[in-house]
Formats: sequence, structure tokens, C-alpha cells
Amino acid sequence: MTIEMPDADRLTIEQMQEFLRGSRAMKFLRRGREAWYQLLEQVLSRQHYVRLSRPHRGVVRRYLRKLTGVSRAQLTRLIGRWRERQEVRPLPAQRPKFPRRYPSSDIALLAQTDAAHSDLSGPALRRILQREYQVYGRQQFQRLAGISVSHLYNLRKSESYRRRRVRVEPTRSRQVAIAQRRPPDPQGQPGYLRIDTVHQGEQDGRPGPFHINSIDSVTQWEILGCCEAISECHLVPVLETMLEQYPFAIRGFHCDNGSEFLNYRVAHLLEKLLVEFTKSRPCRSTDNALVEGKNGAIVRKHMGYGGLDRSLAGPIQDFYRQHLNPYLNYHRPCGFATVEVNARGQRRRRYPLDQYQTPYEKLISLPDWKSYLKPGRSPTRLAQTAAQQSDTQAARAMQQAKTAVFAQNVRLLTASPRVFDEAVWGKGTQTPSPFPTPLAPAQILRKEAVSAYSRP
Repeated sequence: MTIEMPDADRLTIEQMQEFLRGSRAMKFLRRGREAWYQLLEQVLSRQHYVRLSRPHRGVVRRYLRKLTGVSRAQLTRLIGRWRERQEVRPLPAQRPKFPRRYPSSDIALLAQTDAAHSDLSGPALRRILQREYQVYGRQQFQRLAGISVSHLYNLRKSESYRRRRVRVEPTRSRQVAIAQRRPPDPQGQPGYLRIDTVHQGEQDGRPGPFHINSIDSVTQWEILGCCEAISECHLVPVLETMLEQYPFAIRGFHCDNGSEFLNYRVAHLLEKLLVEFTKSRPCRSTDNALVEGKNGAIVRKHMGYGGLDRSLAGPIQDFYRQHLNPYLNYHRPCGFATVEVNARGQRRRRYPLDQYQTPYEKLISLPDWKSYLKPGRSPTRLAQTAAQQSDTQAARAMQQAKTAVFAQNVRLLTASPRVFDEAVWGKGTQTPSPFPTPLAPAQILRKEAVSAYSRP
């Protein structure tokens, strides 16, 4: 049978035993602890629980446990409370209340001291509070002089403190989860690049172009690029052009921790090409040492340290693609070191004379080197490019093209302010000219600029 909640407290002992033996469903209309306490009072009162025999008390207890679902110990406590007071009511919460050792006046004083000293660390601020009372005799700091460092931080987190002291925290840097922090492991295979950027400097307050230097770890095949700025819109197209110039497939890409490469656009480009992306480890300057050495031996030697206008990024990029990159890879020998380890485990690098080779010669000396080439790059085409000019002829052609780029920069320097602004910023602009006084003759500036950029 189905017993409604209003009838649950009117059952006899026999009906309770029948209910406990069977599994009939019960439908309760009351919910909550107050309803269960009221039901317990009614059952105990109607059954005259104190006068019942011991077996009948057990029936009532089992019946109440099945109705309420409370534990045996809790039911015993509730019945004991009913026998004492003839009622069962929830007891008020008895949470311990500790006296406040530091009232609101101390918290306000702490906030004022924190603001005066610009939020010092906990131990330093605790020492100041001690000195205020012990050295300078200020009685209002008597309680705060004995505060612990941990409780000082607790008071800083309190609502009373935060109402009085508002701190503005700068945006914290976060670690970028892009690239793996480890050195590349080419294992004798070409295609693992080291890459870095070189800034040309400023010209009359305007930032110059950025050179992008990349080099293969095994063959020292080097590709240079140039862009106006290292923002994504300028860097990524130049980077795609540089990767396309390599004759072999790219397998690895290693850089330092600069944000010009550690961004999601570059990561997406390398992921699309199925390239392994790694970055340098902290305090390990040798992780990217190869390209760092090439920055001085190639970029600074050929492009110098003087200022170049950023508008020349396009001509410099063409000069790299057509002249400097072919010269570096087909006509300029590089030293390939052999590492010797002595008895004490020390490593020493030696550069034998027979190990000076061009990157092309190093590439074709690798076993099964043709399998590393990109689709559409034939060995015959590479051999024709290498034999098209001698080393000295390629070097002279490269030097002439470089002089033409520097001469174009000199023409910008020696032009009138109006022509300079139009050449750099476009026609019809009202950009203030960086030349407040007349300049020297063009022949003198051209001679000084060319000599400055051509020094060894």
C-alpha cells in the first residue's frame, strides 16, 4: 500500500512491523530537516515511546530510520533530546568566535603604511612596523609591531584592508606555449635551420630595416631576408620566401625567445609545413651560436652598422635573393669543425684545412644527398648554378649590386626634403622633414657613405 505523509505518524506497532517486513512504496509529502524533526516528534509522542517495551522501541527506531534515512547514532541523539525536552529542534550553530587581536584601526594603519612604502614585502614591512614602535616610540604601532609575516599577508587579503588600499598591479607576463625548449638534433641530415634577426639601426630617428638570417645546422646553407619591421604582416611573407629558397626540405626551425618568431602565425606556418619548432634554453648561449656567429661574419660585414632607411627593405631583399644568397652558398667556403674529446672529457673544436667547403659542396658530400631535395629541385640545376660563375666573378657581381643599394640610400640622404619625403612616405604627404638645414654636396656624402658601408 501507499502511505501518505500525514498518516505516517499514526501507524500502530503492528503496521510498522508489516511495513518493515514488506517493500511497499511510500509517498511523502514533507521535505527538509524541519519536516523530519516534526515527524519524529509526532511518532514518539503518539506511541508513548517512554512506556514501550524494549522490542517495541526497536521497531519504532527501525521505522524512523527507514523513514528519515539518518544514521543510528544520530537517531539515538535525537531521541535523547526528545526525552529531555519533549521536542526535537535544530541546535543553533556553535562556531567558535575568537577575539580580534587587530581591530579596524590597526588595519587602517597597516594600509596607510603600505601605501607610504609602496607595498614592500612582508618581512620588510614587518621590520618597519617594529621600528615605528621600538625606535621612534609611536604607540599606535604597539600591536602591529608583534604581527607575524604570515598574518600580515592575511590582513592584506581582508575586506577591511582592500576597502582602504587599492593596488594597481601591472599585467604579468605569461609563458608562451609555442615551440619546444630544446636544441635541434639534425643527426647529420640537412634541413634543421637556426634563425635570428639583426636590426640595422635608425636613420634620422626612423627605425631601419630588419635582416632575417637563417642557416642550416649541417651544411651551413644560408639564406638572408630583409623586411621593414618585425611585425607579422612584414615578417611572415619574407619568411615564406626564405624557406622557399632552400633546395632541401625543411625539417626543423630553431630560434631564440624573441616574439617575432614565437607567435601563433609563425607557428601555424611551420605546422602547415610539418616543421619541428624549437627554441633556445635559458643560460645556454650555444643553442643558437651558429647563426649568431654568422650575424657578425656575414650581415654586419656586408651591410655594416650604419643607418639604412626602411624603404630600402625591398631592394635589399632583391639583393639578397639574386646576389648575396647564391654567393654565400655556391662560392664562399665555410669551416666545418671536428670535435675532439680528451681524457678529461673536454671538447675542443678544430678546423682542418681540408674541411673548408662551400655549403653546396658540403651538401653533395652527404650520403644519399639527393633524397633530401625538395620536389622539383634537380641536382643538375644546382650544378649549373654552381658552375655559372667562378667564385671571384660572383663576388664582384655581388659587390657591384651592394654598391648600387648603398648608392640608392645615399640618394635618399642627399635629396631635398620634399623629394626625400615623397620617396619614403609617398607623394602628397606633409611629413615634417628631418633636415632643418642645408646638406653637404651629394658627392661628399656619397663618398662617405660608400666608404662607411664598404669597410671590412
